[in-house]
Amino acid sequence: MGTCCSRHSPDPTHHLVLHHGFKIQDSIDVLNKGSSEVRYVADLNRQHGTASIKRHGVDIIRTPTSTLHSSLHGRIVVAVYNYQSREMSDVSFVKGDRMELLDDSEPDWWRVRHLRTNEEGLIPWNFVAEEKSVESEDWFFGKISRKEAEKLLLSEENQRGTYLVRDSEHNPNGFSLSVKDWEGGRGYHVKHYKIKSLDNGGYYIATNQTFSSLPELISAYSKNSLGLCHVLARSCCKPQPQIWDLGPNLRDQWEIDRSEIQLIRKLGHGNFGEVWYGKWRNNIEVAVKTLKQGSMSTQAFLQEASIMKKFRHDRLVALYAVCSKDEPVLIIQEYMCNGSLLDFLRNCDSKYLQFGDLIYIAAQVASGMAYLELKQLIHRDLAARNVLIGENNMAKICDFGLARIIEDDEYCPRQGTRFPVKWTAPEAIVYGRFSIKSDVWSFGILLMELFTYGQVPYPGMHGREVIEQVEHGYRMPKPVSHFIPDDIYRLMLLCWDSDPDKRPTFEFLNHYFEDFTITSEIPYREVSD
Repeated sequence: MGTCCSRHSPDPTHHLVLHHGFKIQDSIDVLNKGSSEVRYVADLNRQHGTASIKRHGVDIIRTPTSTLHSSLHGRIVVAVYNYQSREMSDVSFVKGDRMELLDDSEPDWWRVRHLRTNEEGLIPWNFVAEEKSVESEDWFFGKISRKEAEKLLLSEENQRGTYLVRDSEHNPNGFSLSVKDWEGGRGYHVKHYKIKSLDNGGYYIATNQTFSSLPELISAYSKNSLGLCHVLARSCCKPQPQIWDLGPNLRDQWEIDRSEIQLIRKLGHGNFGEVWYGKWRNNIEVAVKTLKQGSMSTQAFLQEASIMKKFRHDRLVALYAVCSKDEPVLIIQEYMCNGSLLDFLRNCDSKYLQFGDLIYIAAQVASGMAYLELKQLIHRDLAARNVLIGENNMAKICDFGLARIIEDDEYCPRQGTRFPVKWTAPEAIVYGRFSIKSDVWSFGILLMELFTYGQVPYPGMHGREVIEQVEHGYRMPKPVSHFIPDDIYRLMLLCWDSDPDKRPTFEFLNHYFEDFTITSEIPYREVSD
């Protein structure tokens, strides 16, 4: 992932310039360089409407809905992944197994009859697909973003010609083909091709080559490049989807016996107690947070857990269960193998965490916060320490359970509530007014942490000095010791506008980082017609 050249005014308070002349003024126009297609047009403070909900559908965990309850007989699904049963009520299967669908009315778990073993039970719905559907193909990745596709394809084990097909982000009936390529002077990169549909139901990339189905199109380009950058060599490895429950019996009743949890290794201290690496029933890896006695009420802790359990998004840490009947109260959640973003930045070898990886992490955090924004939730403590990192630089936001559903667009904590000064917006420090816009301020601070590899914000300044200086208009200068493009620094300054209403939305921030590298890529020719 390349960096972006700066061609901007040296005045950091001037309008934000995106890539090569794209500007943020009263409205945003981000165009795909070399194309007339409008990638995104929105006001910085536009409220979420139907269009934004649709875009967020790329990342929001989708609840399946079925219109076939009365005609399930004979409906066959095929396993896209392996699954090992966790309780008596679910069924194990391996990739390729065929199952008859008996009941798809549950949002997360479907009842099936395994056609090989004749066993009946529950299965996670997102591990299977309709037989002979495009979703059952190894190369079809569905609703993933362009940036996510690039991250998957650029993995070292993938050879040139590795590919995937995904839903188009901008054409509801279209698809995109993403292919790993290599060129001298540019190295490995990903090229994206629009797959367009015909009125009669066929598909094409170039108009002189049309196909009746997507599998037929993929088969043809797997034999001959036909103008693509490379013949399609093999499909990209597809990551296993998220399971939001430890088991099907815990999808509604998530209080579990603490004897089912084994604490194996202490990971550190959280806001309210210790954090451990553990396992559920000696099988499933989990992270366990313990509530330090006296730090907060059990009721408040369970309220955090209930919020975390209710809201689901690929970029939010999943809550699995709680143990609240005895002290200390335990909260069992998804385990992220690389720990907090802050520790990851400070301890990693920079050779393995390049600028493109930082952009990718920023996009993921913005995506998770855009979901909270859509759901009218505030975080109140967004910082690198509260973002966790998993394999392949996957980032997820944690400790968002202390957020409250917004009333009157802000949340005013009771007098005496403690909050981290260096990450907190001035209106929240002085007046106790927390809102999604104060979270945007915190995101700007997180960006500074990210691009300085974990440097403490406002270096050399103590909390009270920060409050006084910020109130008088001081903002952290652009670091000279780390690479931050001018346009990203100007974006930080927008996040730190003294007027909360002038700060960007997380919806915009998500689009900005998702599309960041697009206009700085070296253009490549379209497949000729």
